[in-house]
Amino acid sequence: MLPKDTMLSKEDLLVDELLMERNGTLEMYYAPHNEYINPSARVIIVGITPGWTQMRIAIQVAVKGLIVGLSDEEVCRGAKEAARFAGTMRNNLINMLDTLDLHQQLNIASCEELFKENQGLLHTTSLLRFPVFFKKNNYSGTHPNLISSPYLKEFALVSLREELSIMKHALIIPLGKTAESVLQLLVGEDKLDAKACLWGFPHPSGANGHRHKQFADHQDHMKRIVKDLF
Repeated sequence: MLPKDTMLSKEDLLVDELLMERNGTLEMYYAPHNEYINPSARVIIVGITPGWTQMRIAIQVAVKGLIVGLSDEEVCRGAKEAARFAGTMRNNLINMLDTLDLHQQLNIASCEELFKENQGLLHTTSLLRFPVFFKKNNYSGTHPNLISSPYLKEFALVSLREELSIMKHALIIPLGKTAESVLQLLVGEDKLDAKACLWGFPHPSGANGHRHKQFADHQDHMKRIVKDLF
């Protein structure tokens, strides 16, 4: 049983009991938050994979939920709401979405509400639904390249085909070029409407030093997509 009142560490969580798959230097571990799907969402944000921070927060919240007797769905939903895009990445994301006037189209004061009182409008997910690590570090989608890895590519496509088939009439926001390239594959399969996707949106990680330029280069185009879809 994991401790509920102490900060969980990699030694607690990157263990065989939570290991789902190992492929060379890649390891996939279980975390509960992407088990919850919100089919009524109007905005879907697609990242690459949950990172260590998201995994730790999700499991910490899930442990507390199980202790107080919440249902499995309540546990997974609570874990998702606490963990998704935690930290400065969430602030960067909110600022960019507000700049595109998404909050106005949703009739809310700011996209910050998507992570608070209006979470019912939002669904977040990842190409790789469960946390993937490369040599015990967060997997970024590049080493190895996700599209070039048959193992990762197939996992992503199968997961997204299933998940996005449940979601209707929503704006889909792929975070960065790797997420965008996988969604383009689904467009090519006629599994996804290209007009529903916000192409050109940069990954909001602070480690992405090109995000400001990429956002500025695509800002007008993305504003039109947001306005036309809603």
